Amino acid sequence: MRETALSETDDLRRSLVGLLPKLRRFAMTLTRDAAAADALAQQACERAILKSPLRDAETRLDSWVYTLARMLWADESRKRTPCSAEVSPDPASCEKISSAQPIHDTILSLQEGLASAFVLVNVEGHSYKEAAGILGIPVTTVMARLSAARLKMAMIVAEEEARRA
Repeated sequence: MRETALSETDDLRRSLVGLLPKLRRFAMTLTRDAAAADALAQQACERAILKSPLRDAETRLDSWVYTLARMLWADESRKRTPCSAEVSPDPASCEKISSAQPIHDTILSLQEGLASAFVLVNVEGHSYKEAAGILGIPVTTVMARLSAARLKMAMIVAEEEARRA
């Protein structure tokens, strides 16, 4: 019995290592800061290992860990002083991501809720229902946020093309 528990923990840890790049990308949509995203991803992984016996076997691991990250971030946000969700990330705090940097910056220029919904559905491939569960909001809100995010992204791309012309 004890060997099975150790094996399950090892399997979970390996799965979490594979999930880290996606988890970090999601954490960036929440924190807007590379160091804070790394810390949030680490906290979410630690919480996942600690709470693994409580996880429903039917729930996808990535969805469950994203939900843990969102809940941790919400808890931390309540402890911090309130700040506007409209604030753009400090470019000095975001690490550079080679050729993907313009897309990365564009996504992070979206409001926090818009960026998270966009990444979960359009980048990670979650369904609207899964994204709603991860974010703790109704499916209709996910749909509205995605629509707003897509419109904002289209406006940004159009502005960039107009500048280049």
